[in-house]
Amino acid sequence: MIETFTALLFAHVLADFVFQTNWINANKRKPSVLLLHALIVLVTAQAALGRYDAPELLVLAAAHLVIDAVKARGGFGSLTAFGLDQAAHLFTLGALAVHAPGLWGTWPAPALPLMALATGLIIATRAGGFAIGLLMRPHSMRIRNNGLRGGGWTIGVLERGLVFLLILGGLPLGVGFLVAAKSILRFGTASRDQRTAEYVIIGTLASIGWAIVTAFATQALLTLLPPLEIAALSP
Repeated sequence: MIETFTALLFAHVLADFVFQTNWINANKRKPSVLLLHALIVLVTAQAALGRYDAPELLVLAAAHLVIDAVKARGGFGSLTAFGLDQAAHLFTLGALAVHAPGLWGTWPAPALPLMALATGLIIATRAGGFAIGLLMRPHSMRIRNNGLRGGGWTIGVLERGLVFLLILGGLPLGVGFLVAAKSILRFGTASRDQRTAEYVIIGTLASIGWAIVTAFATQALLTLLPPLEIAALSP
């Protein structure tokens, strides 16, 4: 069961956080755009499992469509809505994995740890960017932003990616050096404005905390999967 769930989770983060463009996200009220996103969900699930003949995946895509339609039609755009939306998707993935655990089996077993690692990295970087952005949205209007366009997003992605890799690489002390380096670089800007200082502190702690939790969750998932053996992936 865990093998099927891992592959489905990998497909889900690809569909929601890699292949879902800003245009798709902004136009989900249109039935045609919702159908396009559901098609992406179906194709990524088929590719991750290596199964193109499983009707259960059609049900998964339909459930994904319904969940996203409710969110889009309701106009829900808060961090809470984001969390509930993803929780609903995870529930459907888990339910399908319990109902049809045999969906996995086409790809070599060592591919699973690679999927788990890629899933964790995408959640840490891309999904984390959306979550932290929603968390900070109520405060962002009160902060004067004279930086590069998209600079904060890029910094956050790099920050969370580095934290994720440091923990997975067995170098958790490196996270402390990363926080110290960012504090030094941000000191000049934050020290001139209390609002900016608090904004930076909240955003940094939330971003790093997200990456740490994701890294440990990924490690926990890896313990349930077969070990990664690169040689076993060779034909």
